[in-house]
Amino acid sequence: MTTEVLTPSAALYEELVPGGGHTSFILKRGQTLRITDVQGNANVSLMLLNANQPSERLNLPDTLKGQHTARLSTGHCLYSDMGRVLAAITADTCGWHDSFGGVLNAAETREKYGQGRYQELRNGFYRNGTDNLLVEMGKWNLDLQDLLMVLNLFSKVTVDESGAFSFVPGNAKPGDYIELHAPMDSLVILTALQHPMDPNPAYAPRPVQLAVRAEPEADLAVSRNLRPENGRALHNTERFYL
Repeated sequence: MTTEVLTPSAALYEELVPGGGHTSFILKRGQTLRITDVQGNANVSLMLLNANQPSERLNLPDTLKGQHTARLSTGHCLYSDMGRVLAAITADTCGWHDSFGGVLNAAETREKYGQGRYQELRNGFYRNGTDNLLVEMGKWNLDLQDLLMVLNLFSKVTVDESGAFSFVPGNAKPGDYIELHAPMDSLVILTALQHPMDPNPAYAPRPVQLAVRAEPEADLAVSRNLRPENGRALHNTERFYL
């Protein structure tokens, strides 16, 4: 299997997040984060906040409403609740990322996959999205009241005419990636766990590769012109840094 990767000279930082793992960091203004699905069928539950004012955070309802879509891909912006852009999707080989599914908590994970306790499995114990995110949030003085809706990268969930959700298996292939460009300093919090609606009965989260590069002159024309609301949100973001 071959996976497109950034060359060492282009990457400021690289990290492999194992299946079930979690991490957090500040993606600075003018940097681009590439998240790569190494093996296929990965899912990354992602939170974004203003790194300098964490009371400002990702607002998925506004993100979807403002861009007239529930299917996020290249050109779409991830809005904050202050009408600014925490990140813009500048590249995407997957084509669909889910905004509805959320994450499982400990009880839901146990019900779906079984006990999976540390006492028997040691580091292979079954992790859950709520606790993984809270562990990372605690490193930034955030707690349960700050837990947000998440964007589930690499997963596809469709909605039929009756409003029923359907998970589409096999949406992401090995080597698929998404790139998020930060027009403002954004706190990234993520965990690599299966989507809550994934029908696979076995606990088998997949790893993802992270790579950050400096891209201060990134071309956001596609995002800016996709919807008038995007242009206004990017303008609000630029004004924030005057």
